[in-house]
Amino acid sequence: MSSGTMSEDDFVGSDYDDFDDSQEEEEDSDMEYEQAEDIGFSDMITEKQRKKAYEVDFAVLPLADILAAQANASSHVSGILGVTQDQAAALLRSFKWNKERLVERYMDHAQEILDQAGVVLNDTKPRVFKRPPGFTCMICFDDSYSSDPAVGLRCGHIFCIDCYRHYLTQKTVEEGECRKILCPETKCNLVVDEETIKKVVQPPTLARYRQLQDRAYVEDLDNLRWCPAPNCENAVECRLPHSSFATIVPTVMCACGNKFCFGCGLGDHQPAPCGLVKMWQKKCADDSETANWISAHTKECSKCQSTIEKNGGCNHMTCRKCKYEFCWVCMGPWSEHGTSWYNCNRYEESSSTDARDQQAKSRASLERYLHYYNRFANHEHSAKLDRDLYMKTEKKMEEMQRTSDLSWIEVQFLKKAVDVLTSCRMTLRWTYAFAFYLARNNMTELFEDNQRDLEVAVEALSELLEKPIEREKIAELRQQVLDKTVYVGSRREVVLEDTAKGLAEGRWEFFMEFGKV
Repeated sequence: MSSGTMSEDDFVGSDYDDFDDSQEEEEDSDMEYEQAEDIGFSDMITEKQRKKAYEVDFAVLPLADILAAQANASSHVSGILGVTQDQAAALLRSFKWNKERLVERYMDHAQEILDQAGVVLNDTKPRVFKRPPGFTCMICFDDSYSSDPAVGLRCGHIFCIDCYRHYLTQKTVEEGECRKILCPETKCNLVVDEETIKKVVQPPTLARYRQLQDRAYVEDLDNLRWCPAPNCENAVECRLPHSSFATIVPTVMCACGNKFCFGCGLGDHQPAPCGLVKMWQKKCADDSETANWISAHTKECSKCQSTIEKNGGCNHMTCRKCKYEFCWVCMGPWSEHGTSWYNCNRYEESSSTDARDQQAKSRASLERYLHYYNRFANHEHSAKLDRDLYMKTEKKMEEMQRTSDLSWIEVQFLKKAVDVLTSCRMTLRWTYAFAFYLARNNMTELFEDNQRDLEVAVEALSELLEKPIEREKIAELRQQVLDKTVYVGSRREVVLEDTAKGLAEGRWEFFMEFGKV
């Protein structure tokens, strides 16, 4: 388990006992608090234990706990409905592990529910049997006699075991299906039961089938999500309703160390909510800004409507296609300008004014977007470069050990500083996406002040870590890095705390809605 306060009923099928560990932890916490109060640090302990506004409760569940949860839920339903555990598991999968809904529907429409899940009760008919006389497989059309068995369900559609095995393997391994594999016969809606799959497929395919079932279990539950880190088999449980993700950024951290957003599965994108992140990524990925650039930097010839880009300082333009000469400023015929072309007095009608206003708005919109995007991209690039600092930092740590009396533990402050720096870079990155959609008001100015303070502190720490090590100044450098690391971390907390509270209170005003992820 990781950070989180979960009861045993919070998790489907869980069978956790309420150990006395929590009671002991509370007693230890009380003792720690009393000792701190004696020496005057009670406020500090309270602040340390208080959950931040941008933090959420969650729990990390290893694969063993997920398997146990499925087994417990299946056992529970098995006892209620009088079916085997495998049959109960199949029924639960068809209802996305909603036990209450399954039992309620089963009592009214038992046979319909069994058919939908591919469960056959008290079925003694063999699924794999000797080929009947005159048998022809309708997949490979092999009608020659063979000692290889045939496979068929109660629908009566029979195929040779090789074709049936290939079909199930393709469905499982290539298509990733495990919930509802239908009979190979076209338009037959009978579900292949798990018992048949176990008898027909090879062990590697069966193992893949089991793995897909475990993954489907987590995907079916709204309060669970797999850790997206490569080769990690942990899931994370978070009990927040999805409707709250418009005002909460549910950042969680797996036991493997990977930090990600529980709402959308992307990396940590605090302080920007998932809907805002989705809009920002779409804006950066599509051609909308290309169209803005064309609108801001090009115009259409008034005669042939060809798109023209101005490539010089002179406003006397000639269309290469139709040779039409016009003024770039007002788009009127050049011949009518005479010696006072630069005034464009003749074109003060509302239509030309509207065109110029539209051009100016498009250019201003593009400049605003580029302002935020360039800073967003710069912090993303800087974060990648800061990650390269890890290699340099290790060398610096070794050098510090050689040239001073510091131990390996004492030089870990450098690695901690790089961790904080990278984390702050990513936070700053998403503050610019957040700020892009903010409407201008007093609250926005306060947000930008906090953003600026964090940015200044981050750059100062980054510069400090880039400094070469001078033997006689190691102690001084160590103290500077420690102080700056604490300060940078505190500035990040200010940004996240204020932004999270603003979202919860509805303090921020945005240009558009982004409530739906």
